Amino acid sequence: MHAVETTPPSARVDAWAVNSAHCQAHYQIVAEAEPDVLCRVLNYFALQFLTPYQVNVNREDDLLSIDIVMDGLSWHRAQVIGEKIRNLISVCSLQVWRADSLWPQAVTATSL
Repeated sequence: MHAVETTPPSARVDAWAVNSAHCQAHYQIVAEAEPDVLCRVLNYFALQFLTPYQVNVNREDDLLSIDIVMDGLSWHRAQVIGEKIRNLISVCSLQVWRADSLWPQAVTATSL
């Protein structure tokens, strides 16, 4: 037996937006305060070999407020990841916007 050394790619290629410039995306998520919600949300980034620049989580009663800042992905890819997070059963609302846009001018998706 021998060990095979591989290095994971630092960033996965966005096949749908190959020529798009990368941006900084801000995610604001409100979800039910369940033990596995944060892991499930962050897993969507991990599956793309992405590490968030910043993550802040606050719990108020039965809800979690999750703020994530992510660098190095196209706006299209940021939106796709946002839609996947929004579809989690425990997610109440999600807003995602580019760093170069003003805050409530965001792509907003809400589900209850």
